[in-house]
Amino acid sequence: MWTDYLIWIFLIIGLTFNGLGVIGLLRFPDVYTRLHAATKATTFGSIFTSLAVVTYAFTQLYLTKDAANLTLSLHTIIAIACLLLTNPVGAHAIARAAHRSGVTPKKAVVDKLAEVKK
Repeated sequence: MWTDYLIWIFLIIGLTFNGLGVIGLLRFPDVYTRLHAATKATTFGSIFTSLAVVTYAFTQLYLTKDAANLTLSLHTIIAIACLLLTNPVGAHAIARAAHRSGVTPKKAVVDKLAEVKK
C-alpha cells in the first residue's frame, strides 16, 4: 500500500533529524548551541516518527477495525502535543539558568542580556 511508503518516509525523516540532533549535542561548543540541537532537531524528528506511528495506527484501524489502533493514535497525538509544549519551556529554563550562572556563549559578539542586567 502507499501508506507503507509514507510510513517509511516519515521514519527516515524523523531518524535523520534525531541523528542530527545527537551529532549537534556532541559537536556544538556550548550549552546554548547544544540546546538548539537538543530541542529543535529532536523535536522535529520526534514529530515525524510520531507521524509514522499515527499513520500506521490509522492504516491498521482502516484494515482491522480494531479500536486499540485508535487509542494508539490518540495517545501519540497527545504525546506530540506534550512534546511541543515542554521542549521549548525546558530549553528556555536551562538557557536562562545557564545565563544567570554566568555561562557565556562561545564566540559571542554581542550579549544583549548582559546589558539589560546593568
